[in-house]
Amino acid sequence: MNRMENLVIVDIGSNSARMSIYRIENDGYCVELKRSKSDSRLSEGMGKEKILQPVAINRTINALKSFKRIYSSMNNATVITIATAAVRQAENQKAFIRKVRKKVGLDVRVLSGREEAYYDYLGVVNKIKMNDYMVMDIGGASIELVRVRGKKRRDLISLPIGAVNISERFKLNNSVHAADLFNAQRFLKENIHRVPWLKKADHYQLVVLGGAARSLARINRSHQHFKNSDNLNGYHLNQRQVMGTYELLLRKNLHNRKEIHGLENERADIILGGLLPLITVIDEIDSRRIVFSEGGVREGLIAEYIKKHYRNY
Repeated sequence: MNRMENLVIVDIGSNSARMSIYRIENDGYCVELKRSKSDSRLSEGMGKEKILQPVAINRTINALKSFKRIYSSMNNATVITIATAAVRQAENQKAFIRKVRKKVGLDVRVLSGREEAYYDYLGVVNKIKMNDYMVMDIGGASIELVRVRGKKRRDLISLPIGAVNISERFKLNNSVHAADLFNAQRFLKENIHRVPWLKKADHYQLVVLGGAARSLARINRSHQHFKNSDNLNGYHLNQRQVMGTYELLLRKNLHNRKEIHGLENERADIILGGLLPLITVIDEIDSRRIVFSEGGVREGLIAEYIKKHYRNY
């Protein structure tokens, strides 16, 4: 019997909400049919109190409703809804989950930081042809680090530091003052230096995920005149190229950053806060090669789902 199904993964992130739809054949073969994204910026204005704000919640609810209009017409659809750092950290998490269930009919699974890092690893391991590397996922309200040796995860951690909260806390959205940048650098260095196993990853190549990483890749691909700026899997930069791009962004105010080819307007105000954790980790482990992957949490969830439900896979 052919039990082909459509698997819908709705990912409520800190900076954007995303939906991916996959068709799974009865032998476990999987193909992506559609993806959608909304820059809902759920973590905007959470502050030290870690309260999801009404405007950000409503933006996210509207994005989820627009996703539902797409997948609700599909036959044999299984919907998995996850939320990451913004909802994970929120004091009003339960109220948000209740509102999503009431307004959209979705049951939200809030991933722990360790689960998010683990799914990042699962999503990357079969896409990257390397044995030893470190995965770094830069989100809106957290970063995940996974040390991989011999293709196996050895250490993983999630830190509540991301593109949106770093940008807001240290005023990196527009023109950057030296004192603010210094304080941001010091804060990140202190937090990342505390990761106990990081020295084991000295000189590891970095496999980077997340919106800030994609923007970094697209800016460089545009500069290098690549015709396709979206197929990023396996694309790589060296340390000098990453630092050069960061310096270019740092020299410009928000208005001028929006004119850089490859950088989405919606990300221009948080790109410095998004790339600063990467710069800090590169410096901490002296990574010479930065590799981009299309894999991540959603791909990790798919891999787990297929392994669990399709025995022949």
